[in-house]
Amino acid sequence: MNMPLDPVRFSRRSFIAHGGATAIAVAFGMTLEQAQANAATGNASFAPNAWVIVGADDTVTIMSGQAEMGQGIMSGLSLLIAEDMDADWGKVRVVQSPSDSKIYGVNGSLGTFGSTSTRTFYEKLRLVGAQTRRILMMNAADRWGAPLGEVSTNNGVVLHEKTGRSLSYGAIAATAKIPDPLPVLTAADLTPVDKFRYIGKSVPRVDIPLKVNGTAIFGIDTQLPNMLYGAILRPIAQGEKPVAIDDRDALAVPGILKVVALPNGVGIIGEPIEATLKAKLALKVKWSTDSKSRNYTSAAVMADYRALVRDKSAAVATTAVVGDFSKSIAEAAKTMVREYTADHVAHFCMEPMNATALVEGDKVDIWASNQSPSNIKGMVAAAGKLSPDNVTVHSTFLGGGFGRRFEGDVGRDAYMLAKEMPGRPVKVIWTREDDVQNDPYRPLVAQLVEVGLDKDGNLTAWRQRIVGESYMARTLPFLMEKLHGFDPLVATVGDPSYPTPAGVTEYIRQDRGINVGALRGISAGYTVFAVESMIDELAAEAKADPLAYRLAHMKDNPRGVKVLETAARMANWTEKRVNRGLGIAYSSDCGSHTAMVAEISLDKAAGAIRVHKVWCASDVGIAIQPRNVMGQLEGGIVFGIGPALYEQLNIRNGEIEEANFGEYRVMRMSDAPEIEIELIASAYPVGGVGEAGVPPIGPAIANAFAQLTGKRIRQLPMLPARVKAALHGEESV
Repeated sequence: MNMPLDPVRFSRRSFIAHGGATAIAVAFGMTLEQAQANAATGNASFAPNAWVIVGADDTVTIMSGQAEMGQGIMSGLSLLIAEDMDADWGKVRVVQSPSDSKIYGVNGSLGTFGSTSTRTFYEKLRLVGAQTRRILMMNAADRWGAPLGEVSTNNGVVLHEKTGRSLSYGAIAATAKIPDPLPVLTAADLTPVDKFRYIGKSVPRVDIPLKVNGTAIFGIDTQLPNMLYGAILRPIAQGEKPVAIDDRDALAVPGILKVVALPNGVGIIGEPIEATLKAKLALKVKWSTDSKSRNYTSAAVMADYRALVRDKSAAVATTAVVGDFSKSIAEAAKTMVREYTADHVAHFCMEPMNATALVEGDKVDIWASNQSPSNIKGMVAAAGKLSPDNVTVHSTFLGGGFGRRFEGDVGRDAYMLAKEMPGRPVKVIWTREDDVQNDPYRPLVAQLVEVGLDKDGNLTAWRQRIVGESYMARTLPFLMEKLHGFDPLVATVGDPSYPTPAGVTEYIRQDRGINVGALRGISAGYTVFAVESMIDELAAEAKADPLAYRLAHMKDNPRGVKVLETAARMANWTEKRVNRGLGIAYSSDCGSHTAMVAEISLDKAAGAIRVHKVWCASDVGIAIQPRNVMGQLEGGIVFGIGPALYEQLNIRNGEIEEANFGEYRVMRMSDAPEIEIELIASAYPVGGVGEAGVPPIGPAIANAFAQLTGKRIRQLPMLPARVKAALHGEESV
């Protein structure tokens, strides 16, 4: 099994879906005439659709349209096709699909984000597999002159039990034809759950051997003939532009061919890469000084946000409106208001941002580790005033994505330099400092949670207000307008885990000149922190056990109850600890129900929280690959501890204060806790997994701190200064 740098190309027609997700006809792939021509020329491979190629040697090649960034999606989605195709997994080869969003994307866009891949493609790809199987069966029945109803399959072989005849899929490929009309299948034609051979089983992932033996191709590994390198000097504050460039010293560096003025910086082209970096340091550039970001100092902005979040006259965009909040809060027997904040966080992908571009006439090829070929196509097409159809994106493995590689900016960088050197590829690799100081950071946000309770302590009203910069206003302004100014990527609280008769989520958009983006966990990474911290505070106010309080307010959520009870059992919740605190939290983010218990200790003198163990119970619906699901939950927990305890990006007058690992603390191996995970089997629809482990870990740690000390931290990250302030009943910025 391997993944070539250059994706397999073949002709295809269009994808036709009938009745939404209940029926499908796969009408792309070879035409009937092309299949006949292939047979006549002895081409013994058969592509019944754009997702599958069957070889004469019984190899089944499956296209993977989504980005493989360590989450196992290349294996998970291919398993769906293999399951209902009844293919032999040992003979399956998986390759990255072409960047054709009309075929491999959703609604005309090809991208991997928000733990949506499996949820989006679960039934669609199973139907692709089922129809591929049906076409192979039809060809075998035709060859034998047997009724289709007498034909069956078993592990890559078509059988006619009545006569004992059989044909492997490869044996059919040489002369197979695509039936006209194509068979239309529905969910009723899919393999029953009790007959699954792959789904729900932990089969080996196809990408792991390549990453172990070093043959996996990442964007940074791209090597093309006659290749040049590019580097870009950027302004120290976002939004500034070069107004004067002195490039004499830069051009004097041996190997430098050209210096290029760009809208957002100055580019250098040459070889080797060391020469471009040396020339970058030699550039003398005068920058503009009037960008909006010059007024941005994160500590001051947070103070502004906290004032705004309390301002009841502020203009808000609303969603998740249930009942009449104003009436319910006015009639509440008791109310409680709390504020929670979260600082900027950088992505810090291990593979630096990079892309390689080749421009030949009006055709552009881009090689990049990316989460969205569509975004790269769009950015390059806009920069060059080209048709997106003239831009081909070759997607590779990703050395970390976390939402950062959903942006297409590095592909545009490479194009802007490569168009200056037609016919020669130009490879751009950002330095770590470039990466950190030009990242679309997780938004800095302030949140206010206001709840109402009746005389019996039942929740009657819930309002959650979020203030922060908008991601969608920058990337999807038309959708932002459609949602009347609400940004779900910044302010979504999620499904109401603790339903109330009246509730509302409010968003106050800010535009302060700093680009923000999606980080693993997206908005739930901090909105769930506020929800689960508030629930713990309500439990403390009621002098109730935090677990019992949650269960009492979750009676109509059996999946939530189950994971909470399971995590508590795993952790021996009622067992007293010495110098240790336990905290519990829950999330239904991404359609998966996840509960965690964190065990912590505290070094009061240093103000340092140490997470010793995390118990996690999760119901993700049908778990395609259980072992991989557990790995993703574990990865989410480790990822989430960083922004909860250590990670903080600071900005002063528009300038980023951190530039590399020396200034920006990330999670270290020595910080990692012991993690125990239990999956709860269920037949519910598939939930997202890649991000599901992130939201509950922050509040679980904060709740453990409160249980251990009787004090509360309402700020992310829980830095030593903030811990010490909380211990003294104060608050630190």
